[in-house]
Amino acid sequence: MIFTYNLVVLVGVDDMAVWQVQEAKTHLSEVIEQARREGPQTITRHGAEKAVILSVEDYRALMAHRQDFKAWLLGGPKVDEFDPPRERDTGREIVL
Repeated sequence: MIFTYNLVVLVGVDDMAVWQVQEAKTHLSEVIEQARREGPQTITRHGAEKAVILSVEDYRALMAHRQDFKAWLLGGPKVDEFDPPRERDTGREIVL
């Protein structure tokens, strides 16, 4: 399975270690160390994925490619040369 985030591709994420919340609480140091050594660690509650623990290096790699809101707005389609066709109709004469 491959997850993408703004051009960053995390390959091999399908084999993430899975921890139940209670287990992750009890072994937090180990979860953090495994995230650093082996990659992202998934935290589940009642069998549903709730969170992912990343190493600081993985997190920084994701944030380095994140586009800010201003750049996102300015990256839209350019309309500087937008010239809609106009009809040559000058209207009609009104008799008062």
